[in-house]
Amino acid sequence: MASTLAKLTAVVHDATTKHTATVIFLHGFGDSGAGWAPVGEQLSEYVPHVKFIFPNAPALPITANGGMRSPAWYDIKSLSTIQHEQDEQGLLRSRQQVMELVREEVDKNKIPANRIVLGGFSQGCVLSLLVALTSEYKFAGVTALSGYVPLHTKIMTMVSDANRKTPIFWGHGDADQVVKYKYGEQSVEFLKENKYSVRFRTYPRMGHSACPQELGDLLTFFNEVIPEELPVMAKA
Repeated sequence: MASTLAKLTAVVHDATTKHTATVIFLHGFGDSGAGWAPVGEQLSEYVPHVKFIFPNAPALPITANGGMRSPAWYDIKSLSTIQHEQDEQGLLRSRQQVMELVREEVDKNKIPANRIVLGGFSQGCVLSLLVALTSEYKFAGVTALSGYVPLHTKIMTMVSDANRKTPIFWGHGDADQVVKYKYGEQSVEFLKENKYSVRFRTYPRMGHSACPQELGDLLTFFNEVIPEELPVMAKA
């Protein structure tokens, strides 16, 4: 199956100084990497050592939209509850494609996995959590924005121990009517019950979007988990 999967295209914002860390951030349903690329440009001013990768999801037929095709990481059956049947096959296919991007950073670009942050918004949040929880790579951190834990009925049978202690930043608006705020609360509680390290931030009156305060909190998180590496001073 690996050989038949197309490589994901992406919008890339290269580091403006020596490249020592990478953020791979996955967009939400119906969007593209270009939709979040300006965030990378904005934040890179403060983390110039970080390369930002914003992959593009393929166009898929979406059940909840009557089968119409739209950019998506997996099919959406319903958003009435996070207890609904999830598209496990689609999630695992996209997981494999994202892992190829991770391997390219590690093997080709020589960025250690513990200098890579995975993240995403909405559907991208869901997929980034799946990748992080099941990967054998130990990542620097995970940024989960306005999403939920995937495959919750079986995810704990799929997890790797590599990221048990990896910090997770979770941001969610309390006025979100697409991925309801309570889904975020339930997901964070689920992760904490399973001993994951989650920092949960609520953004008052924010809907299914991001806000300057949330982006500021992301920047703080990046500076904590992938700080700029100072050059080693030669001994006199």
